Amino acid sequence: MREIFAGLPWWVKWIAVPVIALVVFGGLIASVVGFVIGLLFKVLVFVALVGGLIYVVRKFMSNSSSRSDW
Repeated sequence: MREIFAGLPWWVKWIAVPVIALVVFGGLIASVVGFVIGLLFKVLVFVALVGGLIYVVRKFMSNSSSRSDW
């Protein structure tokens, strides 16, 4: 592989080949990045909902226990 690229100009190695790779694999790269971002967003929403649920349950439990002390 090195012999193939050895005789080519620098702009082919550093500009043309990456552009061709982005054109060919661009859809795949975009879908993988979109999937990862979507998954991270869903994990963040899940953590926020579980944290909110725990907060509400603890708040409710502390209010109900303080009322029973009266």
